[in-house]
Amino acid sequence: MPTVQFTMRVDAELKASLEEEARREDISASQLAARAIRSHIGAKEAERAAIEAALIEADKGVFISEEAFTAWVSSWDTDNELPPPKPDIFPEQH
Repeated sequence: MPTVQFTMRVDAELKASLEEEARREDISASQLAARAIRSHIGAKEAERAAIEAALIEADKGVFISEEAFTAWVSSWDTDNELPPPKPDIFPEQH
């Protein structure tokens, strides 16, 4: 993919850190910055997709109660660890 010039201002400490890390990886500082930006954008896209999926699930009205969840978490690292809880709250059927 062809590249285009992009200029940004950073503080001196960040610039020095970027240049040092780029030197360690034997790539240019701009390549490392582009990789970091790409990674950050990818993580934000994944976060938004996870939130959207969770909202779709929440709109269905099927949940695990606080009591069931708390019992499960409280059982961790005990001799009687419980399996993950199953939904126990469902939308009312009319």
